[in-house]
Amino acid sequence: MKRTLGTVLLLAFSVAFAALADDARHKSTKVAQAVASPTEGEVRRVDREGKKITIRHGPIRNLDMPPMTMVFQVADPAMLDAVKPGDKVTFEADKVGTVYRVTRIVPVQSPR
Repeated sequence: MKRTLGTVLLLAFSVAFAALADDARHKSTKVAQAVASPTEGEVRRVDREGKKITIRHGPIRNLDMPPMTMVFQVADPAMLDAVKPGDKVTFEADKVGTVYRVTRIVPVQSPR
């Protein structure tokens, strides 16, 4: 009886471990796919008080998002000091839970 119980427990732990390993592998694949890629856009509005920025942007590949105009939270409110409405920018964004946020933004210098 003890031998059978030991075998059943060993089998149960093996199955649980395999499931956890598979889950971890899928999560690491999602993280690798979610690496932010630079996206071009135009700043439409800067809301320093709300720590938000509205950007008309091209496709955001890491978020599988088509071109549109949308409001983003910002990872660091200091980023908003570097841009103003009308600026052409290159930015990176991610999604944390249900919140889309800009993690990096750089004004594009126009040729003179």
